[in-house]
Amino acid sequence: MDITIHGLDALSDSLRSAWHRAMGESPEYANPFLAPEFAEAVAKFRGGAHLAVLRENGQPVGFLPFERTPFGVGRAIGLGLSDCQALVHRPGVVWDTEDLLKACHLSVFEFDHLVEEQKPFSGYVTGTFASPVLDLTAGDGSYPQWLRGTYPGLAKTTLKKERRLGRDVGELRFVYDERDPRVLRTLMRWKSAQYRRTGRMDRFARPWIVGLVDHLFQVREEHLTGVLSVLYAGDRPVAAHFGPASRTVFAAWFTAYDPEFGYYSPGMMMHLRMAEAAGRQGVRIMDMGRGEKEYKDRLKTRELRVGEGFATRPHPVAAVHRMWRRPVRGLRNTVLAHPGLRDPADRLLKAVGTLRTSSRTSPAGDARGMR
Repeated sequence: MDITIHGLDALSDSLRSAWHRAMGESPEYANPFLAPEFAEAVAKFRGGAHLAVLRENGQPVGFLPFERTPFGVGRAIGLGLSDCQALVHRPGVVWDTEDLLKACHLSVFEFDHLVEEQKPFSGYVTGTFASPVLDLTAGDGSYPQWLRGTYPGLAKTTLKKERRLGRDVGELRFVYDERDPRVLRTLMRWKSAQYRRTGRMDRFARPWIVGLVDHLFQVREEHLTGVLSVLYAGDRPVAAHFGPASRTVFAAWFTAYDPEFGYYSPGMMMHLRMAEAAGRQGVRIMDMGRGEKEYKDRLKTRELRVGEGFATRPHPVAAVHRMWRRPVRGLRNTVLAHPGLRDPADRLLKAVGTLRTSSRTSPAGDARGMR
């Protein structure tokens, strides 16, 4: 196996085509987060992005995009944002992980949404987690007919709330692929407010993430298209979602709604409308990503498994990194896996978020913000 390292700022057409071919030959790699277009987009806004190309008999057969720090610590491209990670390869390709890391000048390679198929990495997986998915089919009739046939337990309540929202605010209208960038900005504002309200890190306070999403919104390729979906009541957007889609996989990513309309459950409406519309577009799977949420349990048809861990080779930096990161991840996963711990933690984060929001809206809070 010959391994060469390339930049992602000027990927050749031949390498991009070979990468696309590898995606097309294995259904595990159809996710848009595994497309070269996603890796190239991250490289535009993050330093240290590289691509390892594996060759057999001179032919490119495997592709691993990664980010590298000056100390030789690597991580999956877009770690923290990407909901699917893998060394994308043609069927039958096997690699030696230590040789791969050495060729990449890495002592550590960190991942948290690794495709289960990645056997050479299996010895480095510290935990596997469910990633709920919806299997999609194109409906033969209207959206209400599809909803009653696919989710009979949700149909009555959801359709009733949709009718009420239509009467109270304006006629409902759903756009699967909205091209108005102003609505994307509205979604970002809603999502930032939600992050702050729930005590989470505000991703859209980071300019590189805003730049990445803006860029992906403009991408219109076969293996990755940035799709902005919007639910309107009259002319007013009440819920929106942005995420990447390939020909067959739609990745649920950023969903938010106007909290003024929380009573109507617009987030659930949004996901159901997206699932129906994506199925009509020929998409076969909606991947909702790792993590336990009530709405995911209600919508999923099955689960994939994704891995988390650290691939390492003997090196002092690897030992230090493992000692630092594993306890942090272990604590987080313990909290997330147990409702008795997760629910109080959620309440605590929301309380912190409420205090932060209140401080921003008070005169004293405004003064602190200015300093």
